[in-house]
Amino acid sequence: MAMVWSVGAAVREQAVQEGPSSCGATAVLNVLRALGLGSATSADAVEQCVRTRLREQDALLPQYLLSRSVAGATHDQLLEGAEMASEGRVTGRFFSFYPDRAVDLIAWLAGWISKGAVPVATMNMQVAVPEGEEIPDAWHHQMIFGVGPEGIYMTNPLELMESHVVKRRLCSASLLLIREEDVLSHLPQVAGPCVLTEFQDHPAWRELDVVGQVARMIAGEDTRTEGLGSVHLIIPAAYKSGITLFVQRHSEVASEIFSASELPLSA
Repeated sequence: MAMVWSVGAAVREQAVQEGPSSCGATAVLNVLRALGLGSATSADAVEQCVRTRLREQDALLPQYLLSRSVAGATHDQLLEGAEMASEGRVTGRFFSFYPDRAVDLIAWLAGWISKGAVPVATMNMQVAVPEGEEIPDAWHHQMIFGVGPEGIYMTNPLELMESHVVKRRLCSASLLLIREEDVLSHLPQVAGPCVLTEFQDHPAWRELDVVGQVARMIAGEDTRTEGLGSVHLIIPAAYKSGITLFVQRHSEVASEIFSASELPLSA
């Protein structure tokens, strides 16, 4: 077992998300607290440093979808936000878990935590959804405060998650599922596939045929996503799945993190 906080300390110390899409800023605030640098840092100050992006709920479909694809924060914003909020005392490195990596997740996390690193997982919560539960509509950043035989201890919310579930959510392409009702509710009164023609100039959106997906949705065709049992629009997402390790800049582990190799791909 390797712990940043005990469970009791996590209950006392963890910051809980207060605003929409602010899980990234909340994770950074928890990192600062775990590294002993958060006592004088407010949630609002961290939010400004992370530069959380919000969904444009009142926009028509093109701008709404663009806002959904970047809502919240990427791991780059978390790294920049932590450095700015700590006045340069905190740094870190992102390790990609997609495509799938040949790594014992518990052992890898335990090794870094025992050296003083604080991990933050960037996960696609639309992956590995328990049977019978509704598919979430977002990705999520969570600080990891420990690992043990039972699994991985997470903040915001405080939970113990099985390692195989975490690893599946850490291994995801940069995609986001948008519920059918959210798509249709943002269409103009006179709707048609032409409302999205601007996306034809964006390779990632063109590759996913977002315009065609919307056209089929408007026409009432069955666009049920295979294996999901529900209707969604698939769009590109700005996020990358993986784990960011945060450390104090002048600690011994900092140089070790930056000299470490990328995780090997699974065979």
